[in-house]
Amino acid sequence: MSKFVNVNGIKIHYLDHPGGAPTLILLPGLTANAHSFDGLVAAGLSPRFRALAVDFRGRGRSDKPDSGYSMNAYAADILALLDELQLEKAVICGHSFGALIGFVLAAQNPERFEKLAIIDSSHLLISERTVKLIKSSLDRLGQKLPSMTAYMAAMKQMPFLNGYWDDALESFYRHDMRRNEDGTVQAQTRPDIIAETIDYQFAEPWAEHVAAIKQPVLLLNATAPYGPPGAPPILTEEMARETAVLFANCAYQQISGNHVTLLFGENAKHTADAITKFVVAA
Repeated sequence: MSKFVNVNGIKIHYLDHPGGAPTLILLPGLTANAHSFDGLVAAGLSPRFRALAVDFRGRGRSDKPDSGYSMNAYAADILALLDELQLEKAVICGHSFGALIGFVLAAQNPERFEKLAIIDSSHLLISERTVKLIKSSLDRLGQKLPSMTAYMAAMKQMPFLNGYWDDALESFYRHDMRRNEDGTVQAQTRPDIIAETIDYQFAEPWAEHVAAIKQPVLLLNATAPYGPPGAPPILTEEMARETAVLFANCAYQQISGNHVTLLFGENAKHTADAITKFVVAA
C-alpha cells in the first residue's frame, strides 16, 4: 500500500488502500501524515472505496524541500499525483488543513472533484486563536527526545488526547517520528515548513475559493473539547454553521470526538459512515 510518485520535482509518498469507485483522496492535517486516516480506513472506507492517503510535501515520507509551501503548490502535487495514476475524477476528503487544500482543488478544478467532504475544518480557522489552540501539536515539531519510547510517552500526554489512545493512533505517531544520527528522535516535519505554510494560509483568498465551489459538500463538525473537559473545540458549532451556508450545496453534520479523536476508535466508525453515505448519495 505504501507507494511513491515523482511530481513537480519532488517525491510524494502515499498509501493506496484498494477498493471500489469512486476514489477518495484523503488529505491530512497541518502537521499530520497519511497514517492519520488509518482509523477511518479500518472503519470501512476501504475496501468500500479506493482510498489514497497522501503525505503532503514536507510531511511523512514525502520529500521536504527548503521552500515551496504555498496552497497552490500543495494542490498542484495532488493534481499531479492523480494524473500519474490516470485518475480523471476523485472525491476529496480533507481533515483540517487538508480540507483547505480541498477548497483550492475543488474551486479550481470542478471537473476533477465531484464532491468534497470537510472533516472539522473551515477557512475561519485561519486565525491566531487556532494557532494558540494547536500550540502543543506545533511545539512537538522541534522537540528532540532520547528514544522512541520517550517520544511515544510524550505523545500520549498530549492535552488534546485527554487520555485517549489506540493502535491506529500509535501507528500515526510512529510514522510521524524520525531517528537522528545521535539516537534521539523527533517529528518528521520541520517547524520552518509549518511556519511558511501558515504564512501562505493567511494570504490566500479563501472567500473566493468557497464561493466558487458548486459541488456537493459535507461538513463534519467535531464539537467535543480539544483538551480537558471545558476546553473549546477547534471548530465551534457557530463557525461551522457559518461556513456551511457559504457553500452552494452543503450538508452540516455534527460528529463524535474532537478535532483529532474523530479519526480514531469508535468515533472513526461514525465519521466513516457519514462520509460513506455522502459519497454514495445521488
